[in-house]
Amino acid sequence: MNLLKSCLLIIISIFFHIHSQAQLTPKIIDLSNYGVLPNTGTNSTPSVNKAIQSILGKTNKKQFIVLKFKKGRYDFHPEGALTRTYYISNHDQDNPKTVGMAFEQCDNITIDGQGSDFIYHGRMLPIALIENKNLTLKNIHIDFERPQICQVKILQNDTINGTITYQTAPWVTYKIKDSTFYNTGEGWELKPTSGIAFEEKTKRIVYNTSDIRVGTTKVKELSPGIIQAQQWKNSKLIPGTVVAMRAGFRPNPGLFVHKGKNIRLENISVHYAEGMGLLAQLTDNITLEGFRIALRNDQDPRYFTAQADATHFSGCKGLVVSKNGLYENMMDDAINIHGTYLKITKRLDDKTLIGRYMHDQSYGFDWGYSGDTVQFIQSKTMELWDQKNKIQSITVLRDKATDPTREFKITLSKPLDPAIDPAKMDIGIENLTWTPSVVFSGNTIRHNRARGALFSTPKKTLVENNLFDHTSGTAILLCGDANGWYETGSCHDIRIRNNTFINALTNMFQFTNAIISIYPEIPDLKNQQKYFHSHIIIEDNLFETFDKPILYAKSVDGLVFRNNRIKTNQEYPSFHWNKKPLFFERVTHSSISNNTVNGKKSDLQTLDQ
Repeated sequence: MNLLKSCLLIIISIFFHIHSQAQLTPKIIDLSNYGVLPNTGTNSTPSVNKAIQSILGKTNKKQFIVLKFKKGRYDFHPEGALTRTYYISNHDQDNPKTVGMAFEQCDNITIDGQGSDFIYHGRMLPIALIENKNLTLKNIHIDFERPQICQVKILQNDTINGTITYQTAPWVTYKIKDSTFYNTGEGWELKPTSGIAFEEKTKRIVYNTSDIRVGTTKVKELSPGIIQAQQWKNSKLIPGTVVAMRAGFRPNPGLFVHKGKNIRLENISVHYAEGMGLLAQLTDNITLEGFRIALRNDQDPRYFTAQADATHFSGCKGLVVSKNGLYENMMDDAINIHGTYLKITKRLDDKTLIGRYMHDQSYGFDWGYSGDTVQFIQSKTMELWDQKNKIQSITVLRDKATDPTREFKITLSKPLDPAIDPAKMDIGIENLTWTPSVVFSGNTIRHNRARGALFSTPKKTLVENNLFDHTSGTAILLCGDANGWYETGSCHDIRIRNNTFINALTNMFQFTNAIISIYPEIPDLKNQQKYFHSHIIIEDNLFETFDKPILYAKSVDGLVFRNNRIKTNQEYPSFHWNKKPLFFERVTHSSISNNTVNGKKSDLQTLDQ
């Protein structure tokens, strides 16, 4: 009898092992068998979405599957696209969105483009990944046939009369109405309002230009594609300069990840997006390997990529990893990681308050859940209360069910400090549970507007072995703001090591006080008693610079700057207002040691060229 039982147990064990292995062995699905074919020149949107829905509708979520596109070009038009209401952090909250393809509530799936080009038309959100677990997206190029950024080349510049003649790029279509220039495309037309000027040969942003006014009013067409702006004066725009003229809208990222878990983005290139290249929010563990917001190649005739940040992570947790990426020619940061402060608008009792999303590009999505840990901050001084608390319950407040999520009633597990009173001061609340650890390693960031990388998380952050090459503004920014964008939060464990910085600060943008700028927005610094950031180590980096400022720091407890090498050059004239290599405001427990300037040990009190 015992032998029989043993045999039965062995048979059952073998059965479950075989069943388990069957679940783990990926099922390969060739989308060409579902009518999804490349290089047809027709609209792939309906066939792709029909195939995805058919496959996923028949698949057990426990079964690992791989969807493979046959390599080639696929064109996605708005006709046949999905219509979705998505509230996307740091983007225009215009809904509904026109979505090229969406993977929603999928588990254990890999989507492999095998190097295909996904070319989008009109104004679309190319790919949405919504509430997925264990999902990998790889080997895809995302691009648009006709970007909303209008690229022109300066042909003549009459600085005396304030007249500039420019030529539109070959792919640009336009119209002129009432002497006003409009960039046009499939289903859209935009009047550019500002621009970024690029050097013709290097594709770097022109020195000391920053955001410029563009010539889109009082214009006339001299011949097809040749436009004369009769009231455009800018002596820095020499003939040959290429200008990316922008309207500034950001309706859609190239890739949107929402409420995911264990998401991997591998060998993906976004060549253009009207918003961020990637926006991930409320996601637990996300890895970018070989992710690129980049031009096609050195021969690409374009000079721009994303309309805003290359990658942006809002309210994520777990681990955010970006390795071996290329982020170039975008109109903002390579990476921006933060949470969002709610502003406390009412205190109902000792445990209950009302909090509200404040910025018009950051609302409409969850902020917290029961059991999450929170803390409070005074907006004027950016000082944190020592006491932390937990959410007992959180309820969305709105007039009707169709209204977007903007305001919450939050009940806490412990009584609030009596000083947390929104009637007496502006106060923010931060969700500490939804903050990630970060690894940003082996990436190249170059030729972009504004800043290189922005980190705002209290968890462990490692920034190493990156190349910051002509980032135009500050290369690395540690920020924090409970007054404007309401982006959290303070950094308490960040190591910046073995990076190379080449000629940052060729232009002035927000927060550009030094190559590395630790710059929380603190309206009332003189009355601040505590410190916002802490435990920051900057070591073993190489700074190649034409100007003075290396490190600016404000409100830091514990700052180490050691074993760094500074090499000066004459590539550009020195022009920055900050003439101090190290400029500290309210910094305590700092250590500066073993740094060199042009091969000689230096205390960095001066920076001689």
